[in-house]
Amino acid sequence: MDTPVSALIERKGSAVHAVASTITIAEAVDEMNKRRIGCILVIDEDRIAGIFTERDAMRRVIGAGVDPKTTLLGEVMTRDVHSVPPETTVEQAMALFAERRCRHIPVVDHGRLMGLISIGDISRWVSDTSRAEAEHLKNYIAGGFPS
Repeated sequence: MDTPVSALIERKGSAVHAVASTITIAEAVDEMNKRRIGCILVIDEDRIAGIFTERDAMRRVIGAGVDPKTTLLGEVMTRDVHSVPPETTVEQAMALFAERRCRHIPVVDHGRLMGLISIGDISRWVSDTSRAEAEHLKNYIAGGFPS
């Protein structure tokens, strides 16, 4: 669990889908649907201005009765975006997801966006690591390793 989140970024790729805060909510949702993603970063002037998630759409748009065709994304996005440096461990990221009750966290290195990790990325990593460890132990017990 002391693996850095940069390893997850290397594994999944560093592509991050982003939009400007000046587009409408409907345009942002359309972009998310096209790419089949649950959140989209909002970048203004080369910096993270916010994040817009499915949860934001449910609570701040549909739940609040806001018109997605006329309301700008900047009015409903989450502004307080917590990011982590690439050396953050998987275990630390897991704790952050639980503490902040969020599903996506940008990975930023000295002001440069390196990627976005999700709770799903963490789950896959933990599952794959556990599976590999179980296979290693099975081989060891069965005498599959030369002495």
